[in-house]
Amino acid sequence: MKKRSLLLSIIILLIFPIYAWEAIPSKPLPKEETHISFKKYSIDFYTALNEKELKFDAFQAALQGYVKLTDTDKIKNKELLTVIDFSKSSNENRLFVIDIKTKKIVYKSLVAHGRNSGYEFATRFSNKISSYQSSLGFYKTAETYSGKHGFSLRLDGLEYSNSNARTRAIVIHGADYVSKDFIRKNGKLGRSLGCPSLPKKNYKQIINTIKNGTCLFIYSKKDTYLSKSKLIDNATLAIN
Repeated sequence: MKKRSLLLSIIILLIFPIYAWEAIPSKPLPKEETHISFKKYSIDFYTALNEKELKFDAFQAALQGYVKLTDTDKIKNKELLTVIDFSKSSNENRLFVIDIKTKKIVYKSLVAHGRNSGYEFATRFSNKISSYQSSLGFYKTAETYSGKHGFSLRLDGLEYSNSNARTRAIVIHGADYVSKDFIRKNGKLGRSLGCPSLPKKNYKQIINTIKNGTCLFIYSKKDTYLSKSKLIDNATLAIN
């Protein structure tokens, strides 16, 4: 009886690997290979967008955080990614709404920064109440409402750098000081109290497109944010 049991065990050990090997999960890729894979993915995506006004470094950082947030279900509305690049002049288009599935730019627009963040360029950022500065990092868009600026969109900050967004009433709204005409008359775009304000011309369409839980990222490379964010891996972004 013992001999038969021993023989059966040997047969099972010999046969099991043949049928079960493919069911064993493979090990995660080494960090170096993960970095290379993300680099290729981000370059291919950026090439497909074919939008020269959107800088690659801002897009790549936004895409990396978007991937992490959607993978962990912190962002469940995965259709869109909005990038605001405050490394650019306020006289240029700095807001880009990206359709993830089609890899196309849905909207691009002027967008104002906070009045204490700088003049034409935003160089200072804060999460403090009454700072009147813009806050960097990843946000989740929330509900719309009608307030002192009319139709507006609330934002929920997802990082240390923008956690007070609700308390500070950092929202997306339309403003008369955000337009090409304003730039022509004043030499630069107007500024907000910290909100990413949009032109009156199409702000409602943009708000209605990105509302209800999509990912929004405000970027600048001149701040310590990039080195402190838990959603951005600088080692990955450095492979350019």
